[in-house]
Amino acid sequence: MSEGEMTASSRRHARLPVVAPLYDDDLLSEILVRLPPQPSSLPHASLVCKRWRRLVSDPAFCRRFRLRHRRSAPLLGFFDIFCNISFIPTLEAPNRIPPGRFSLQLDHGDGDFMSLGCRHGLVLIYLRKRLQILVWYPVTADQHRLAIPPGVAACGGKTPINGAVLRAPGDVQHFQVVLVVAYDDDQQHRRALACVYSSKTGLWGDPISTLFPYQAVEADVFSFATLISTNVAVLAGDSLHWVLAGNFNGILEFDLEKQGLAVIRLPEEVNCWKLMRAEGGGLGLLGMSDSNSNTQLWKRKTNCDGVASWVLGMTIDLENILPLKPEEKGTIAILGLAEDNNVLLLWTIIGLFVVDLESLKFKKLFQTMIISQYYPFESVYTAGNTMSYVAADEIMFTSFCVKPTILSSVVPFVYFAAS
Repeated sequence: MSEGEMTASSRRHARLPVVAPLYDDDLLSEILVRLPPQPSSLPHASLVCKRWRRLVSDPAFCRRFRLRHRRSAPLLGFFDIFCNISFIPTLEAPNRIPPGRFSLQLDHGDGDFMSLGCRHGLVLIYLRKRLQILVWYPVTADQHRLAIPPGVAACGGKTPINGAVLRAPGDVQHFQVVLVVAYDDDQQHRRALACVYSSKTGLWGDPISTLFPYQAVEADVFSFATLISTNVAVLAGDSLHWVLAGNFNGILEFDLEKQGLAVIRLPEEVNCWKLMRAEGGGLGLLGMSDSNSNTQLWKRKTNCDGVASWVLGMTIDLENILPLKPEEKGTIAILGLAEDNNVLLLWTIIGLFVVDLESLKFKKLFQTMIISQYYPFESVYTAGNTMSYVAADEIMFTSFCVKPTILSSVVPFVYFAAS
């Protein structure tokens, strides 16, 4: 090629337009998917222009956004389960959700209920009278009612039923429910029973059981049969975990991948404790001292030989973190733990507090003398349609037809269109 031809070719290439990142849909999507997973992020982005609105409403983008932020879901608030279910928001404007936005409407014949926890934007409720499990999606108010399988229902009147709801990673269309219960078999051996429901198949799986270890009890010590406590399950790794109480104090583990049950013993040094997700995603627990407010964070580690053991991570003095006067110290109760955000909900005589276990920063929610049951509600919301058959995008973008100056007042309508 001659020098003249090379020069002409170079000039032609030089005249080709260079696409700026914000004008390339693929590059812009890579930028938008990195927005913080707060309720106002995508609504604000969608108000920039029609093109941005189209990108953030694309189902493929929504799936990527949810999957990317799955482990950093914001703590939207807590459900207070006292006489009914009420929502306590924890975020500030424009991300704050009005308390009345999440309201559960039960049928008159449902009778009393028991909440089994929240996870991945879903709430799990046990309707004792009907022997049903209710999966509630607060964002769209959808309710899915499931009849409890016979094997679990047969134990329901004799021992507490516990369970958990979850979604598989990246799957916003379906959910799973795992129910667990303790019972005596024909040989009067104490066992744990688990059963799994999949919304993908609409069926309960076969029952899975395991034998509880025998633990000798001194003659003068009162004890009762091993039970699965009503504390909320903790998802660590690929397994769900519940507290055991009674004759055997330990942890019941259900491996979601292997579909198997196992029992984990506790370190003898821990007295009063709650399960948590440890740093790195493994199983951990909080140990409370009987004499003071020191909280111990324990981790379960497995060595190169496959042997698991408990290791003390750190100790936190909660009384020194919170703004308590000397006369107000001495009464601290752990009411809940947000596993994705690693945040404690604490009751003190001066009110409810949330404490971040990583930064040790705290925030006071409100004053109350009532020690209730609180369940953290964490979720990443995007613009895709999930459990309902409503055109969620239409709901979401109808709400965009407002002036940006009043965006904060419509964010609940905008962002709650899907999960």
